[in-house]
Amino acid sequence: MAGYRALFMAVFVFAVAFQSSMVNANIAKSMYFNWGAQHSSILGNGDDLRLVLDQTSGSGIQSKRAFLFGSIEMLIKLVPGNSAGTVTAYYLSSTGTKHDEIDFEFLGNSTGEPYTVHTNIYTQGQGNREQQFKLWFDPTANYHNYTIHWNPTEVVWYVDSVPIRVFRNYESEGIAYPNKQGMRVYSSLWNADNWATRGGLVKIDWTVSPFVANYRRFRARACKWDGPVSIVQCAISSRANWWTSPVYKQLSFSQQGQLKWVRNNYMIYNYCTDFKRFNGQMPPECSKPQY
Repeated sequence: MAGYRALFMAVFVFAVAFQSSMVNANIAKSMYFNWGAQHSSILGNGDDLRLVLDQTSGSGIQSKRAFLFGSIEMLIKLVPGNSAGTVTAYYLSSTGTKHDEIDFEFLGNSTGEPYTVHTNIYTQGQGNREQQFKLWFDPTANYHNYTIHWNPTEVVWYVDSVPIRVFRNYESEGIAYPNKQGMRVYSSLWNADNWATRGGLVKIDWTVSPFVANYRRFRARACKWDGPVSIVQCAISSRANWWTSPVYKQLSFSQQGQLKWVRNNYMIYNYCTDFKRFNGQMPPECSKPQY
């Protein structure tokens, strides 16, 4: 019996290690177009991507695999010039009416005006957790790193390794957390001029189209979703599941300082302070420490 247990544990640990191996392939090998492929392209060595929006269509791409926990990152150079009415979305999502989702959305603006970074998180189909920021640099001049770090304890949104938002796991207190559904990686460029810029007041200027967003170096250091068995395999503390290490359970002191700097200087909307929107019945996570 003892030998059987040892064999079982060895097989289980191997399965966990295999499950959580890094997806370090280029965009061409890891992702595919799910719409608008006719006028978008993967370039060079397969690790450079152009998404295009014109009057005929936008475009989008998604990962071939789904993941549960880990770190998902992409270098993005956003649409330059007059991008009003456009949205460049970069997010994780499962499927179905009870889906989970973790969002970056970049809301275009008129020439010379800054982009708005719109973040949101859905758990079991419930969103309405928006936080918005301006950036401290021009995101159209160069590529910048946008990372979603997601583990059983917290979700952290990073911009160039600077944390801008945290959503902690309070499932034990009845607050849903995205820990039971594998999510694929998506990105798209699309027409959202009914809401994206000044609430829809500023429309897309099609005379300056096509609009182009550029991507490179997609990396998923994450646990590969293989159905319900992954709920345990991807969450168990092990060396293979590096995201379960105590160092990733909470932001460090210096990271907390960075987060506070961003939120004090660049945050422009926080659902947790919008008392009018929720008629004073604030979402329960708003009363909990998030970092």
